[in-house]
Formats: sequence, structure tokens, C-alpha cells
Amino acid sequence: MSELLTGTVHGPHQTDTRACPRPPDQPVDGCLGPLTVVLDHTSGFEGLLFVDDDLLGVIGHSNFSSIRATTCVYRGKWAYEVLISSQGLMQIGWCTLNCRFNQEEGVGDTPDSYAYDGNRVRKWNVTTTNYGKEVLEKDSACWSLHGEPTILVTLVHIFNYFAPLMCKVYLVEDVLMNFLLGILEGGGSVDEHPLIQQLLDLFWLLMEDYEVNECLKQLMMSLLRAYRFSPIIPDLGFQIHYLRLTTAILRHEKSRKYLLSNVLYPFIVVFFYIKTPLRVKEAGLEELIPTTWWPTRFDKEGKESKDESAEERMRRRAYERGCQRLKKRIEVVEELQVQILKLMLNNKDKGTGEASRYIFLNKFRKFLQENASNRGHPTALCPPEYMVCFLHRLITAVRSYWDEGKMKNPGCVSSDEAYVPPQLFYNGKVDYFDLQRLGGLLSHLKKTLKDDLASKANILMDPAEIQATSMDDLDEEEESGSAQRPFGAVAMGGALARPSWLSSPTLGRANRFLSTAAVSLMTPRRPLAPPEKVKVRTLAVEQRTEEDIEGSHGNDGLLLGRPLEEPDHPITEKSLLEILDGIVMMYNLSVHQQLGKMVVVSDDVHEYAVALKDTEEKIARCPARRPDILEELQKSQKVFAEKLNHLSRRLAWINATIYCKDKMLDVYWLLRVCILTIQHADNTGTLFAFTPEFYLNVAMNSYSSLKNYFSPSNCMDQLPGYEDTLTQLAAILAKHFADPRIVGTDIKDSLMQALASYVCYPQSLRAVERIPEEQRVSMMRNLLAPYEQRPWAQTNWILVRLWRGCGFGYRYTRLPHLLKTKPEDTNLPSLQKPCPSLLLQRHMAELLSLDKDMAASFLNSVLNQLNWAFSEFIGMIQEIQQAAERPERNFVDTRQLKVCATCFDLSVSLLRVLEMTVTLVPQIFLDWTRPSAELLLRRLAQLLNQVLNRVTAERNLFDRVVNLRLPGLESVDHYPILVAVTGILVRILVDCERQGVSRAASVLLSDPCFQLHSIQHLLGEGETSLAAAVLPQTPTVHPGDPAAAPAERKHFSLHAYTDYIHEEEEQKVEQMLAFLTIESKQAAASTPTSEEDLCPICYAHSISAVFKPCSHKSCK
Repeated sequence: MSELLTGTVHGPHQTDTRACPRPPDQPVDGCLGPLTVVLDHTSGFEGLLFVDDDLLGVIGHSNFSSIRATTCVYRGKWAYEVLISSQGLMQIGWCTLNCRFNQEEGVGDTPDSYAYDGNRVRKWNVTTTNYGKEVLEKDSACWSLHGEPTILVTLVHIFNYFAPLMCKVYLVEDVLMNFLLGILEGGGSVDEHPLIQQLLDLFWLLMEDYEVNECLKQLMMSLLRAYRFSPIIPDLGFQIHYLRLTTAILRHEKSRKYLLSNVLYPFIVVFFYIKTPLRVKEAGLEELIPTTWWPTRFDKEGKESKDESAEERMRRRAYERGCQRLKKRIEVVEELQVQILKLMLNNKDKGTGEASRYIFLNKFRKFLQENASNRGHPTALCPPEYMVCFLHRLITAVRSYWDEGKMKNPGCVSSDEAYVPPQLFYNGKVDYFDLQRLGGLLSHLKKTLKDDLASKANILMDPAEIQATSMDDLDEEEESGSAQRPFGAVAMGGALARPSWLSSPTLGRANRFLSTAAVSLMTPRRPLAPPEKVKVRTLAVEQRTEEDIEGSHGNDGLLLGRPLEEPDHPITEKSLLEILDGIVMMYNLSVHQQLGKMVVVSDDVHEYAVALKDTEEKIARCPARRPDILEELQKSQKVFAEKLNHLSRRLAWINATIYCKDKMLDVYWLLRVCILTIQHADNTGTLFAFTPEFYLNVAMNSYSSLKNYFSPSNCMDQLPGYEDTLTQLAAILAKHFADPRIVGTDIKDSLMQALASYVCYPQSLRAVERIPEEQRVSMMRNLLAPYEQRPWAQTNWILVRLWRGCGFGYRYTRLPHLLKTKPEDTNLPSLQKPCPSLLLQRHMAELLSLDKDMAASFLNSVLNQLNWAFSEFIGMIQEIQQAAERPERNFVDTRQLKVCATCFDLSVSLLRVLEMTVTLVPQIFLDWTRPSAELLLRRLAQLLNQVLNRVTAERNLFDRVVNLRLPGLESVDHYPILVAVTGILVRILVDCERQGVSRAASVLLSDPCFQLHSIQHLLGEGETSLAAAVLPQTPTVHPGDPAAAPAERKHFSLHAYTDYIHEEEEQKVEQMLAFLTIESKQAAASTPTSEEDLCPICYAHSISAVFKPCSHKSCK
């Protein structure tokens, strides 16, 4: 068959045709006909036509007249031009010699022809689809024919029958996908295989749009299923094969945009997941990592020891080499995944409509909305293990485009200094799906801060929109009732329930796409002249265009409303800023939680290694006469070793995919992004309240994951600029834990807990000390605020950590009676070695010395909380004792035990804060020129006597409950509370000047609850000395030793804790006891014998005051 250039006109329209003439003396391969191509006016026409004398122009005067040219082509590439001389319907194209026309069917209306209609902008081959651009009068157009015309016409016939079959999922998966995979089997880069691009061009050319759409959808879903469920082999060949084909398909612009718009979300994240093999043998890890390794040396607390033998070092290095081999193979897959994301983030492919990046951006935002709004419905969420991999690939792709933009525009910010500008949080261009802001609800902030928005950001809020938003919030509150928002998110209406995510091998296909409610955004109205203030209105996500995101002349796009504090220089492409914001949100939604879950494998390795080590030690100690025990121990040893071999290889996979150095740098980069974003938002003043809460959460959580989750081999100290980052984060925590602009209770508690954890580690505590002095003093002032006005437990814990290591007998990491038990987690902040901060202690002393009112209110609140906590503790142990003494079998509620232990710990920590205050600023109690000093001292003495009397009495309630050793009350013991009280007494009765000591002693002895034997009990003296004479004591046995029988249990004595209490401290206690003994005898001698000399109000003290003019008498 051959092709002839043909035209069909409808009505009186005129065209002028200029075909490419053949060279006069040279035959041209692929062309048949005369040397000069003209219109065939003898046999190649249909209808009434007027043809020019030169046979190059034609006018149609009947319904659909058609005419051919005198030349046909059958090979090569050919083109001819037509000058359109009038308007109207005209179809111009190519046909075969056997094609027959009539008054109803012209070129393009028969199977043997195809044409283009410039008037209706469509292409024709029996059926029609949109194509090309409009051709107007006097336009000149060129019709070209590429490739083998015979083959093209043949393909038209083939696709006419073949296209419907291309929509069948089983044919696509079994035939088409395998055919395309075969094209790529030769290896090499995807760019070296243009055949797939040509095939996709033919699909779009020769198939109907709905057929191509269905075919591509089924092809992509088949690839997704194949990638998701293909087995793991050592070289990851299956995954690489499927990803290469996916990359080749997405390189086709039109196909990529269709798939992005209609198919890929939310399933695209599957392509970025590298699943962990459940069976080591199937994944070939035994070949990749032939030598396994795990820690074999541990200290007394169960921590890994750094000492290792030469053999262990060789095993470890061989294991690390195997891990590196695995890492290199995984990097190949990760690189292909990044290429896929780079194709989706292309913002230059605007030839066929909106660029891919803006399609991706809107779909990505909807994906985040879906996962943020369904936190209470786990089956509707993307699995967190998929989100972790997606996040790392997205970070790599975004940073690549960010740095490319920096190279093109050196004035932009580099990706190392990336941040999200604060105007994104309040200009309404980016939707946050009702996620909580630092200042509260968005509708509330719009109303209360509208004047600040106008003055600082030149944004005017539409009053009608504010009212509508307020009514929407009211409706949501009425519908939700008292339901609490999980993680600051509210479920968006309209989302249909769907089955478990990716639970079916079919992945749900098309029916898994959710219908979600439209999300409202505020975007600026575009007036003719730029005004000083810009009004904003709502706009749905799907309605946003490139101009709304990137901006145009007089429109800043996403950066609308730049505050004066924000520097006026370009950051990067604005679309990348919104993607970066989405990355931070995605980490907050589920990535951090998943990072914490995967650490369980490392914990399992540690537990099995400890168990194996313990078993080997038992085998070494097993006597030869017990072969039965030896056999059982050897079986256990074999089981532990096999389990460790499996877990160590699985841990290698997890470290390569999740906890490697590259992933650690990604999380560290995210931490820096959040820190810079918070700093820029903080500079805006009151507009800081618009910042979403998750930025602070991600800053705290990412630091926590870097510290606790990643492999010890990836040391945090090696991260670039790590100390400066620690200092910046410390400044954020110190400033914002008491920031009045932050109103959310949860986020304030999180900030307080993060600061409490921060001061437990020497490196981070030094970072707190490096922040500016003004911020340090402000932090300490906030910590010393009265406890009644806020949650105080964490504040008190922070002060205790700043003091730990300086107090009396307060240099321990774990309580003495708990040393024989192994802690559940040695990385807990409470189990860190003492690291006091003398600098922050000095700031505290200066504040309490200079501000008398603050000192009085702070100490009164501490004393009030101590009175409450210890009273609650005593009440609870009474109930516990009564339950334990009942004859019937009963169990104490574990929650009650936990609350009881918490009250005891609070009492001890409050006593330590009092010790800290007395040590640093004793004049608060002993300088009676201060108005509240005497009252504070009397309250302190009263509480100390109450604590001593309750704890030191022999065989009393406290002693009996401690001896029960109930699970949950492990921390309840004599030592922590008695040494705290002793530290306070030693400070005010021994270390102070003589006048202060005299005042303290008189107040202490004058308290009705004072008992000297309570002080004597501290050194094992007093009433218990008789029992000591009958039952000789062994000073080397610690209290709480289970080896001691209850009848022989040794009573408390500070002399028994020589490892925790210095000799100098013991001497001070003995000096205090001697002093109080003398003073108590003198006080007893001066005690009035007559009741007339006692105060008629309290009947405990002598009369020392007379009221005038009534002459009533009482004590002071």
C-alpha cells in the first residue's frame, strides 16, 4: 500500500497546496508519481470542486468534497504544506489508493485514511480525538508523515482490533508488561531504549484516549503489584527490573501526566518501599553476609563494652564488609526510585499542559490530608514503613532540584540552609487540614491577629470569610462532641471507608481511590493595581495553578505577605517550599513512630546476646556431675546462637535501608530545616502563633531519633555543625517551653519534657550553657515561677537534674538497693550519670537573691506541693498495707502502686530542690530581715519533722511497706528520702554561719513534731540501739538485701552507704547530731513547767508575744 496526500473540504472553502517536488534528474526512493506534484483533477476527487489552472489551488462547492494529489509515498519521511485561504471545516491528511470517498465520508472518515481538522482542532481516523492547534485563515500548515507509511496504516488496522484487548488486566499483565520488560532486558540506562517511548507515542496516536488511559492504568497497577510482591533475591534483580520499566514509562511526558493525575496516588509510595525479607535464606543474606557478629562484652548495667579481642574485631570487620556489600546493592534500587521522583518533580515539561511538578504537588497535598485526617482509622492510612522510604527518596530529589536552582541563581539559599518561610503559615496558600497551630485554632487566630496580619504582612482578612470559618468550627465542635483530636488532627468529612491498605494482591485497583472533601485555601485576589493591603479568598486545591504557586508579575505566589523581619531575597522555587513543608508534615505523621518501632530488632539482638553470654558463663560454671543441666544449657546456647545469626543479618538489612549514614543525614537535615523555620517564624512576633505545632514536634523528635535510634557506629558528633545545631535547639527549647504565644497543652508538655531530657546528658547540657546569657536567665526565671500556675512535675525534674551530683549523697545513677537488678532501658534520661550545671545554679541563686517576692512565691509553692505529695504517699501506703494484711487473697491495683511510687519520687525531688535552694541561697530562710524568711523556715522545719517521723519510726507503716518489695514500688526506700532530708538539715545546722544555725536550731526544736531519735536514726542510733545490741549488725550488708531474713533485717544507717556518702558528709551528720542533742537538752531545761506560760493557742510554745491594746498573749 502507498499513501497519497489528500484533502476534504466542506462547503465553499479555498486552499493552496505546495508539495515537495522530486529532484528532476534523481529518482527518489519511497515516492511514485510525476516529478512535480499537483492535484489530481481527473480521477482523484469527489464532489463539486473548482481547481486552479496550475492545479495547486482548490475551492469546494459541495458537501464534503475530496481531492487527492498525483503522487504517492511508501517509504521514508514526507511532508507537504497547505495555505488556508478561507475559514471552515477542512480535513487534510493521507489516504491509500484504494480509499473511496463520497459526499458524507472524506479523508479521515475511512479506515484507510487519517486526517487533521484545524478548524475543530481534532484528528480523524474513523473516530476522532482532540489534537494539535487551531488553524486560522491565511495560516500555513505542514502535514508530515514519519516512518514507514505502510506500517503506520497497517498499525491503524491492527490497533482498531487490538486496542480493546489492551484494556484487559490479564493481557496487560501477562503480555504487554512482559513484552516491555523484554525490551529492557539488555541492561544499560533507560535512555538507551527509545522503543518504549515510540510505543507510547503510537498508543496515544492510534488508540482512543479512554483506551490509552485504561491500558496505562492497568499497566502501572500490574507493575506495582509485581514490585510489591516479588521475592527478595541477593541482587534485588526483580525490583530493579520493575523500577526500570516504571522509569521508562514515566519518561513519556503525556503518559506521566496522565498517571500522576489519575492513577499513581496514593499507590505511588509502594514503588519507594524496599521491604525487609522475612526469611534470611530466601533473600540470600547468608551469601552476602557469611560472617555474623553481635556484642559479646557488657558492663554491670548491661551496656555494651568497647573492649574486644582480636578475634571479635576480625568478626566485626568481616560483618561490616558484608553490610557494605548489601548497602551497595540497595543503593541501586534507591537511585532508580529517586529518578522516578525527579521525573515527577519536573517543572519544565509544559508542552502538553500543566507541568508534572504542580500535578504532583496537589496530589501530594491530598495524600497528606488523607493521612492526617484519618489518624483514628489505621486501615485507611499509608503504612508507616512505606512513608519512611518515601520520605528519604523525596528528600534526595528535592535537595537535588534545590541545589540545581542554587547553581542557576547564586542569590538563592542552598539546600543546607533550607527553611520554610513563615508567610506560608498565615497567607492561606497552603492548607494544613485543621492541624493545630501553636496559637490555637486558625479561625481564632484570624480574628484575634487580623490587625497584626494587616500591619506586618499587608494581608486583610475578609470579614465574611472569618465569620464563615467560625461557623464551620462551631459545626465541627457540635458534631464531634467531646471527642479528642488525635495528634491535633480532625477527620475531614467525605472520606469513604476502604479496606486495609494494600492487603489484597490486586491492590484494590481503581475502586481504592478515595473521594475526599475539597480543602479550602486562601489566595489573593488580583486587583488591577497592587494595593497596600491584599485581601484573601478561599480556593480549592484542585483549582490551584502554577501562577498561584510560583506567582507572576505583582503576585508573590506562596510567599504572599512577607513580613518585614523576613529577608527580601529568593529562597528557591516556591513549589519546592511547599514540598518541603509536606516532608516535615510526613515525618510528623508516621515516620518518627516507625523509626522507633524498627529499633526493636537491635534491642532483640542485645537481649539475645546478653542471654547467650549468661548461658556461656553458666556452662563454664556447671559441675561435671550434672550432665543433664549441661545438656540443657548447651541446647539453649545453640538456640540463642541460631537466633542471633538470623537477627544480625536482618539487622544488617534494616541498618542499610533505614539507619545508615545517608538516612541519618536526611533526618539531621530535617532537624536543621525545622530549627531555621522556627527561628524565622519566631522573628515575626505575634504571627509566630500561626506556625503549625508539628514543626516543634519534628524538631524534638528528629533529635530524639538521631540520639536513640541510629546505629552507634554513626556517631552524632561527626554530623556537620552538630554542636551549633545542638545550641540552636537548646535555645528554642529554653525560650518556647514557657512562651505565652503557645497555648496548646500537649505541645507545651512536649517542650517541657524535651528540655528535661536535654539537661540529662552532658553534651546537650553544655549546649544549654552555650546559649546567650539573657536566654539562660529567662529560662531559669520561667523554671522558678510558682508551681500552682502550671504543670510543675517536669519543671521540678529539670531543677533536680541541674542539682544532681552536688547534693548530699546525691551522686548515684541508680539507687543502691536496685543495683542487683538490671534496668529495662539504660538509655533512659533518669539513668544517666549526674552532670550538674554550676552555671545555671549560679543564675538561680542570683534570681532568688535579688527578687524576694519571686523567691517567696516559688518556695511556698514547693512546700505546698511537698506537703501534698508526701501526704498522698502516706495515705496510699496505708491502703496498700491494709490490703496486704487481709487474710483473704487479694491483689493491689497496679495503677495504685504506680501512683504511689510517683508521689514518693515527687516528694524526693521536691526535697532535693529545697536542698538546692538552701545550699545556694540560705539567706532566704535564715536572713530574717527578709519578710518571709521566718515563715518559710518554720514551714520547712515542720515538713522535715513530718517526713522524718513517718520514715524513721521502727517497724512503722513505711518500713513494713518497703519490706514487702511489691512490684511497682521498687523506688520506694529509706535511702533516697532520708539523705535528701539530711542534706537540708546539714546545710542549715552545720554549714551556715552561727546566727543562722542558731535560728534554724531554735525553729526546728520548737516544732511540736520534733523528735531527737528521728535524727539519731540516720546513724543507726536511738531506740534501735537495743536491738542492735541483741542482734549484731554487719555494716557491709546493704538495706534491702534479699539474703537477710526479715527478723534479722538491719535498720537504716548512713554508715552502711560508704560508696555513696563521703566521710566528710558522715562527719557533718555526726556533728549535727551532737549539736542537736545539746540544744534539745537546753531547750528541755528551759521549757515552761506551768501551763500558764504556754501559748493559749497552740499549747506547744512559750508565750513570746503580747498584743496591744487587748493584752492577749501567744507565741510568735
